[in-house]
Amino acid sequence: MATYDSRSSDAAPWEHRTTTGWQDAVLLLARVLIGAIFVQSGFGKLTNLTGFATGLEGMGVPMPYLAGIIGACVEFFGGLAIVLGAWTWLAAILIVGFTVAASFLAHRFWDVPAEQQRMQNIQFMKNMAIIGGLLALAVAGPGRFSVDRFLRRRL
Repeated sequence: MATYDSRSSDAAPWEHRTTTGWQDAVLLLARVLIGAIFVQSGFGKLTNLTGFATGLEGMGVPMPYLAGIIGACVEFFGGLAIVLGAWTWLAAILIVGFTVAASFLAHRFWDVPAEQQRMQNIQFMKNMAIIGGLLALAVAGPGRFSVDRFLRRRL
């Protein structure tokens, strides 16, 4: 297998030469698309903490009100950080933890009646795909159009 230096366009395969200029714009789009779902959902939880905590209590979560506050804040502020590209690595990892917990608490497709299994399985697998996107974002970084890049340049 041939290797190439990603900094040299001469040795790079055509798809890498073609998409090189798109990377920052695609990372921005990815951040907005992934982060928006958490901003929207987290805002709903923050504005109805009692309802969220009641749901957590029904799932057997200890200290549901405290867990609700923490979960809603991680979801909303972490999603906002992802959208802005601020503390991107940390925000992505925190939201991965939140999404793993939410998946195993709320989308237990193996533990619901047969008529609910398909929908819960879809929700569970959707969350796994989102986790994959967050992990990719964590290692790729936020790109040029981000608060992280702006702050790094100022320092």
